[in-house]
Amino acid sequence: VGLRRGVWKRRQGSRWSWRLSLIPCSLCRFQQIQSNFIVVIHPGSTTLRLGRATDTLPAGIPHVIARRHKQPGQAAYRDSWLLRDGLNKPESTEQRQNGLKMVDQAIWSKKMSNGARRIPVSPDQARSYNRQMRPAILDHSSGAKWTNTSNHPEFLVGEEALYVNPLDSYNIHWPIRRGQLNLHAGPGGSLTAVLADLEVIWSHAIQKYLEIPLKDLKYYRCILLIPDIYNKQHVKELVNMILMKMGFSGIIVHQESVCATFGSGLSSACIVDVGDQKTSVCCVEDGVSHRNTRLCLAYGGSDVSRCFYWLMQRAGFPYRDCQLTNKLDCLLLQHLKETFCHLDQDISGLQDHEFQIRHPDSPALLYQFRLGDEKLQAPMALFYPATFGIVGQKMTILQHRSQGDPEDPHDEHYLLATQSKQEQSAKATADRKSMSKPVAFEGELRGQSSDISERIYPQEVELGSSQGDCMIPGNDSEEPLTAHMSRKTAISQFEGKALGLDKAILHSIDCCASDDTKKKMYSSILVVGGGLMFHKAQEFLQHRILNKMPPSFRRVVENVEVITRPKDMDPRLIAWKGGAVLACLDTTQELWIYQREWQRFGVRMLRERAAFVW
Repeated sequence: VGLRRGVWKRRQGSRWSWRLSLIPCSLCRFQQIQSNFIVVIHPGSTTLRLGRATDTLPAGIPHVIARRHKQPGQAAYRDSWLLRDGLNKPESTEQRQNGLKMVDQAIWSKKMSNGARRIPVSPDQARSYNRQMRPAILDHSSGAKWTNTSNHPEFLVGEEALYVNPLDSYNIHWPIRRGQLNLHAGPGGSLTAVLADLEVIWSHAIQKYLEIPLKDLKYYRCILLIPDIYNKQHVKELVNMILMKMGFSGIIVHQESVCATFGSGLSSACIVDVGDQKTSVCCVEDGVSHRNTRLCLAYGGSDVSRCFYWLMQRAGFPYRDCQLTNKLDCLLLQHLKETFCHLDQDISGLQDHEFQIRHPDSPALLYQFRLGDEKLQAPMALFYPATFGIVGQKMTILQHRSQGDPEDPHDEHYLLATQSKQEQSAKATADRKSMSKPVAFEGELRGQSSDISERIYPQEVELGSSQGDCMIPGNDSEEPLTAHMSRKTAISQFEGKALGLDKAILHSIDCCASDDTKKKMYSSILVVGGGLMFHKAQEFLQHRILNKMPPSFRRVVENVEVITRPKDMDPRLIAWKGGAVLACLDTTQELWIYQREWQRFGVRMLRERAAFVW
């Protein structure tokens, strides 16, 4: 009989608790492993980053796969990149225009560094010039080529998938959209199909970029980074895929925000992860992501690219064949955004620019054009998301309660049921004692039992613990059903709103439990991801936070610090780097979930070993 093992586990806040492991010692293999035998995987919506924990930089590839049609004449299916639901509603144009008015007002209201007001530039000033521009032919051959599919490969991954000729018989799938598995009703949209795509992409990248044969993965372990607001069922399936299908010997699952603090060397920070498809905000303190502070905004860098294209069209964008359904044009728009957009109020007036187009089977073209305020307006849409023109979509996602898992008998639903029984027992005891004791004692005992139950399972409505309290003040005790319904309605309305980036940060910090924690977060706002890599973004965000933070904190917070490049690192790589740091820590040895343990105990191992509250 294996002896049981006790482990100190860090939980929410600063509390430590002793947990008794149910895993036999024969399965607990805590031997040290060399870091070069640990693979760190950070799957993003657009880019997959992976590498050995000892690598200086990870390999990064487009997180996309092209799958050959199974039957000739099959209709082609292609997941969209810059296009999304909610853009072509009747209200979209009006909403976009209203958002742009707010952007223009914000630009005008903020003075330049010399104290003068910025003079707005009308798109009409650039349109007449841009419309008469014609491209210059640089070369009759662009040098770019379509991916060779003459051997009819079953699948193509990464950049090869992006350069598949649209006339070839391939479907294009992006398995992760807005940070979550891309499940939909179309071809390749089932959970099984998405997991199969991920397995192929990751296996291909491991073989090609890390030069690790798949048969040798049994000697390797994996660290997987997951979003802060995660789907338990999806995480379980990913762990099962990595251990049982890909064949890794062990795995650690950890949250992106916590890994970002490891990668930047900060102990506590408000993490703002602006990705291509989504923006997540949460507060991390001493290696713990506070559940109440987690927000996910359903917009990111690709929405800025699409908005920039709309603004350039208003200014007479000379490349008139540009299509948002064309993958190569999407790449071009991303490049133009990264090259020209900025958040510097001092750059004003019309400026001349040029760009090249090099598409397969086409000549290399050089375009010249003029732009004014469009370069500043597009990234400011992150602070005024109405400018994106997205209607009828959930734009703010909060941490919802899990639906439960039949393989995990001690989940939060079990705790809730146990709490109810304890409350009933306490109430029955109080009723019996009230027959012989003063009435006041009954209320006192009920209050105690309520306190006990809250410690066991804090109240929550569709969210993480006390998330509703964080947003909606008030006492539920008098009208519990009405309060329950009103809170659900308020949460639904909150999730329908498109919060600006600065307001999301303020909301997240405001949900921290204490004023001391809030002050700590205001003084350390860490921006990671590639969606806010604009010139002067750090100063711009800092100015907006300072102007909008509560006056009570403005007096006591010594300095609001926004960090965009900790240690001069690329902000896109910080979370991955944190995963590599995690692999090298001695304290992580007890967090590994091994293949044999997963086979025997399944998802219970995540509750047992996860470094966060599962």
